[in-house]
Amino acid sequence: MNTQAGSEQLALEGEGRRDFLLLVAGATGGVALVSALWPLIGSLSPSADIVAAGASVDFDVSQLQPAHQKIVAWRGRPVFVLRRTADELRMLQEKRDTSLLRDPGSASHQQPGYAKNWHRSIEPEYLVVVGICTHLGCIPRLEAQVGGSFGANWPGGYFYPCHGSKYDLAGRVFAGVPAPYNLPVPPYHFFNKTMIRIGENPPTEKFDFSSIEQV
Repeated sequence: MNTQAGSEQLALEGEGRRDFLLLVAGATGGVALVSALWPLIGSLSPSADIVAAGASVDFDVSQLQPAHQKIVAWRGRPVFVLRRTADELRMLQEKRDTSLLRDPGSASHQQPGYAKNWHRSIEPEYLVVVGICTHLGCIPRLEAQVGGSFGANWPGGYFYPCHGSKYDLAGRVFAGVPAPYNLPVPPYHFFNKTMIRIGENPPTEKFDFSSIEQV
């Protein structure tokens, strides 16, 4: 081997060794960085019990006008919060409404005990239900107007046009439609006069949302 060729070979070997050392150093630094950041990354992730329980969501009902609804996301599900009028509350107790229903007394386990009443809520004025149809998991739309395009017998409620399932303004399912159950009521409570916490039971109550018949 001539001197020039030998020098070139040594230079190439030196560059390769240097590149390898730089790669090792970079990899070691990367591992060290990830190791240093891991506690921080872990702290940003919710614990398993929090994930299982579902984080609660607060909502101020004072921002709702009568006959208006707000949709709040909880556990990746839409929760309908509806402020019902006095006329709508009266309708919920009339035969014109209850005679249309499959489960007017909320016998099926689709709500906590503290919402097993004619208005299916804690405060009659405010309905809080998971807005997922119990037939195919679709989101029904609010059609609160009595009568209207649904005919004189329509008491106001929720309607899903794809398969015709209907619910009244307490989330109670009509008889003779594909949906089998009332809309589920999530755990919730008022922690002051206007604020509700969705995903948390009242202090003296125990209700596991996973125990309901269907969502």
